[in-house]
Amino acid sequence: MPKLKTNRGAAKRFKVTASGRIKRGQSHRRHILTKKDSKRKRHLRDPLAITASDVRSVKQMLPYA
Repeated sequence: MPKLKTNRGAAKRFKVTASGRIKRGQSHRRHILTKKDSKRKRHLRDPLAITASDVRSVKQMLPYA
């Protein structure tokens, strides 16, 4: 059986926690930050767990995670 390839784009975007859950960073934090208030930027800082419907597809892209 050949080795499976990891999707490199997904590997850069998702991390697997010790408990096996998958976390992701939030968007809208790269540029045009002057018009966004501090509260909005602060809440965008924290990573989130991905939704249950996306878990299967992300795990497929990260076979060894």
